[in-house]
Order: sequence, then structure tokens, then C-alpha cells
Amino acid sequence: MHAAPSLTKDIVLVGGGHTHALVLRRFGMAPLPGARLTLINPGTTAPYSGMLPGHIAGHYPIEALQIDLHRLARFANARLIDGRATAIDREAREIVVDTAAGPRRIGYDIAALDVGVTSDMPTLPGFSEHACPAKPLDAFAARWEAFLAAPGDARVVVIGAGVAGVELAMAARHRLASAGHSPAVTLVDAGAALSALGGGARARLFETLRTSGITLLEQARVARIEPEAVALEDGRRLPADFVIGAGGARPHDWLAETGLAHHNGFLRVGADLRTLTDAAIFAVGDCAHFEPDPRPKAGVYAVRAAPVLEENLRRTLRGEARLKPFRPQKDYLKLISLGETAALGEKLGLVASGPWVWRVKDYIDRAFMKKFTSFPTMGADDPQAEPMLCAGCGAKIAPTALKAALAELPAPERDDVVSLPGDDAAILAMDSDYQVITTDHLRGFTEDLALMARIAAVHALGDVWAMGARPQAALASVTLPRMAPEMQARSMREVLAAASAVFRAEGAELVGGHSSMGAEVQLGFTVTGLRTAFPVGLENAQPGDALILTKPLGTGTVLAADMRGQGRAAWVQAALASMARPQGDAARLLTTAHAMTDVTGFGLAGHLLAICEASGVGASVKLPAIPLLPGAADLAAKGIRSTLWDENRAAVAARLALPAPAPPEADLLFDPQTAGGLLAAVPAGRAAKLLEELRALGYPAARIGQVMAGEPFLRVQ
Repeated sequence: MHAAPSLTKDIVLVGGGHTHALVLRRFGMAPLPGARLTLINPGTTAPYSGMLPGHIAGHYPIEALQIDLHRLARFANARLIDGRATAIDREAREIVVDTAAGPRRIGYDIAALDVGVTSDMPTLPGFSEHACPAKPLDAFAARWEAFLAAPGDARVVVIGAGVAGVELAMAARHRLASAGHSPAVTLVDAGAALSALGGGARARLFETLRTSGITLLEQARVARIEPEAVALEDGRRLPADFVIGAGGARPHDWLAETGLAHHNGFLRVGADLRTLTDAAIFAVGDCAHFEPDPRPKAGVYAVRAAPVLEENLRRTLRGEARLKPFRPQKDYLKLISLGETAALGEKLGLVASGPWVWRVKDYIDRAFMKKFTSFPTMGADDPQAEPMLCAGCGAKIAPTALKAALAELPAPERDDVVSLPGDDAAILAMDSDYQVITTDHLRGFTEDLALMARIAAVHALGDVWAMGARPQAALASVTLPRMAPEMQARSMREVLAAASAVFRAEGAELVGGHSSMGAEVQLGFTVTGLRTAFPVGLENAQPGDALILTKPLGTGTVLAADMRGQGRAAWVQAALASMARPQGDAARLLTTAHAMTDVTGFGLAGHLLAICEASGVGASVKLPAIPLLPGAADLAAKGIRSTLWDENRAAVAARLALPAPAPPEADLLFDPQTAGGLLAAVPAGRAAKLLEELRALGYPAARIGQVMAGEPFLRVQ
């Protein structure tokens, strides 16, 4: 037996900027032994700034400039935490992160910051309410698309006439004119426009602005932003329907509060890219001030810094004192979009422009993005090799094997054990209540332990909710890979804090558990619940009952695609969010259902047929009515299936009628779900009201079919 190498240090990359994206790619190609890599970023994608003007002008779809950080992190064997860093506790060596589930603290031994800058102007009256900063780029692009889709005038004012502002002004004018508008675009700058460029490039761009009909106002200070105008200090008012803030990019406010040395808010770093204050923290990209030789804020320097940061992280991990110096070039080729498919290039005072320069820029930009779209495919090259084993519920054993083994167990002899065949959880009779008890565990499918713990807790609670019981208490079973004691402590805190928050929100307490080391992460919980009336089971579905499903299908397929490197960030993010969503409020609405179960490992078809068998009825399901996760249908059409799919399909084949030919979506009936939805058989007359209430709570709930009289059988229409 060969033990997996132990993890010794936490390396945390804060921000998905260009440098960190390239570093992660390099780590994927040459892994970093002994390190647990973490990327913290607000969102699972990061826009490439070089292609933003082309997107605003309509030359690129938004997908063309989005780096899929989820795929990148998976390739690098890193965990991606979707959240915004807000502080650093350097004494505790923790990054404070705001996430959708609440604040988190992520421990680090070595950290690097690549959080970019912002174009927000919080001190300018009215900016927050009536203007849009050009950075962060993804938020700006989304608001621009919304503006284009809305009817009305096309008056655009760009604040800041540097290179970025000029590019955005020309891009906006081109896009609006192409869409049939008569755009009025104005550039406003408090000083001189394009001051960072040489005279030849400035003159060429000024002429382009003039011929494009873009108004340029220099030495014009903005006093405030009004609902439909930009007011200048000299009394002029510029009518505006969309105001873009492209003025001098400024650092994020929280960086100056870290206690790290900074230059006007930008973190001061030495030649080795470490901050001058703390040798355990690096900073790169626009958020850093390179002390030995200050450079302009430009993506080319971020790209050139990537191999230096990668090497220095490796040396720091190994405990080496001597790090590699970063030597940025003195000048670089500046490529500036001109709105239409033309660009201007400038280097060392030489200037050229035209469509051919655009083709050069386009080639360079696409080559950069290709680095993040062509990773090696995960999986065995040998077609005879065993297929990859899915995680989550896709890792369960076949339903036929489980059913056969359970059938051989003796019937309960205790009077207080009153479970019925096929029940989701054991039912114990007590003096005044019934107690239900269940246990479930999952193989890890995300490196984010807190997120995995939330999903495992929601998954384990599913059986309690399905029986209409009130969650009471939970015990944890945690398996972690080999790691240093300090990392074990960090990991256990993450797991137990996240799980406890889920249980406590449902009125239950996480009271203890067991832990072990193993080859991979496995998390599970044993949960008890209470109910005064006899728990809801599988056996009382009535002919004519409506079938309601609270969550969409597709988690197994999306996770299987993700393992193979074929899952888009947005699809995986939606699946994880669905799995992490507790269902206690939905269960309380459905507590008077005739029969109920949670849809998990055996898929919708398997769990629905379990109700039919226990109740002695059949069921009819309308395939188009079943809610699906984003991307699930596309992936099913490609034949991507979870490990358990074949067994799930075989287990119900004899009692199933599918339309001929069956559409690809039918495959999702057998898809093993992790933390899936509640499936309830309710009186038909109450279905509409229940759906209205469930949707008001935010569930994509749907009436997917009805219970039929007859032998246990499932007919799909």
C-alpha cells in the first residue's frame, strides 16, 4: 500500500486576475507537491480586459472573454471559493471573505493578492446611483448589455479620457450605431486626454475621435451625476442615458487596512513580488506597486509576472530564502481598439493603425484566451480502462444490490422500531413523538470543504424533511486526506462550522462525530428528527394525486461533466447552489402530503417507483414539465452520464414506458441526484396553491405528473 503524499501548506491566491490565472495553469501542468491551492474570487469567471472593448463594440460575445475559473481550478487541483475578500487577519493568517452563505475565514501559510482595481468613484455625488464603473469588468459588461436591450435614447458620457476611456467611447459609439441608434458620445477628462501616449499616437487617436463624432472635453471637472445628466463644475450639463466611469483606476479600500505598506492604496512589493511588510504575502497585477521600478497599470506586466510568481511560490513552499526577481520591460506594444474592426498600435514612438493592426490584436487576444480553453482531458486514455468513478450520489452502489441485501435482514423485533419497507429513515416510537433517524455520506466533489459540508448536511437532512419531521440532532463523520496538523485543524473548523450553520438554521444541533484520514474527502452525517403525528412515508399516495418536485434534475450529469473537464462554470455553479439550498421551508409546506421522498441516488424514476410500489399505484410523468438544471439537457444530449446511471436505468426498465423515440432529457430520469428535491404526492386540489407558495420561497417547483390507479408502473409522456 502506498500512502498519498501529505499536504503541508495552504497557498491561497486572492483574486482571479491574469497573473493568478496563468499561475494556476502552470500549476496544473506541473503540480505543486505538498500544497493545498485555494483561489478566492467573486464569481466563477474572470473577464480578460484586452477583449472588453471588442465585446462592448459587439465583435465578441461575452463568453469569448471569460476565463472559466472553475475549470481552471479543477485543472490545477485547486479549490475555488466564490466570494469577495474584504480583509486579512495577518496575526491569525486568515483571509476574511464575504460569500453568499455568509462571512468565512480562509487560513493561509502563503498568500498572493491579484484583486485588480476599481473605477468606482464613491466620493463623486450621484455616481453610485446613476453611473457604472468600467471595473470590475464583468459587472460593467452586464450593465452595458442591459442598457442596449432597453428602449430609449443613446446618449453616453465616459468620465476619463485615458486609453481605457477612449477605447470604451469608440466601442460604445460603434455598437450603438450598428444597432440603428443615433449615438451621442462624450468623453470628459479633468486634465489632458491620453497623456500616457506619445505625440504621434495621441494625434492619430484625436483624429479618430473627431471623425467618429465623439465629443472630447478636456480640463472639465465633473461636479455630480444626475439621473439623466452629468453636471460639470463650470455649470454645463451633459445629457446622459448611460454614464461610464473610466477615470483613474483606484485600489480597493480594504487593501490599505491590512497593515501592509502601500503607495496610495497600492501594495508595495519588492523585486521578488513579496509585500515589503510581510514575507508570507505576495501582490501582483494592478493592485501592486512595484517598488524597484514603478510601471503603468497594464495587463502585459501582469502576464510577464506569472512565471516569476509561480517560481517564487515554489521556492517559498520549499523554505528557500533566495527568490527570483521580476524584471519588467521598459516599453511594450500598446494595441488600442478603435470601435470598428480596426486598431492602433504604438511602441517606441512608432505608430500604425488600420484593420491589419486589429487582426494582430485579435490574434494575440485569442491566443491568450486559448490557454484557458484547451486543457488536457481528464480520464484514462485506454478505452479498456475502468471509467472514472463519480462522486456525490453517483458513487453509490446499485439500487438492485442494496435492495437485495436489505431484503435478507430480519424483521425488527423491537416494538419501538416501526419502520415500513422502503422508508427513507428509521422510525422509532417514543412516548409523545415519533423519532426518525437517518444517515448519509458523500464522496467529495468540490475542493471547497465548507461548501461540501453544506451540501452533505442538506443531503443528510433530506430524509428527515421527506418524512415531515423536525430536525433534532446530527453527528458528523469526516474523512480527510493526510495533511499537517495545523491544516487538519483548519479543515475541521471549516467543515463543522459550515455544517453546524445548516443544522442550526433548521432547529437542529451538530453535537459531535468521528473523523479519520483517508485517500480522499468523504463527509457524512447521522441525523435525527421528531414528529408528533406518524411520519410521512411512501405508502399513502392516492390515485389522482398531483406529483410536485421542488428542485431541478441534473446534478449527477453536471458533476460527471465537470470531472471530465466539460462542465461550464455557470452550469456547475448553478448545480452547487441547488445542492446547497436547504429545503426545510418547502418540507413544512408539504408536511400534509399523502406520500413524500427526496430524490437522491436512484434518480427520479427510481424514487417515484418506490412510492408506487409502497402505495400500490402507478404514475404518469410529463417530461417537458420536469425542471432541469442549466446545461443538463445539453450534456445529456452528448451522452454524458453519471456512474450510477446504467444501474438506475436497469432497475426500473421493466416497469417503465418511455416515448419513442425518447428525447435526451429522458436520460435525466435516471440521473443520481445529490441533495435533490422533495417529491410529494399531494391532493390535486391543493397542488396549485402549494406551487404558488413554493415558488414564492424561491423554488423552481413544478407539477410533473400524477398518481394513477393500477399496478406499480411509470409512464413518461
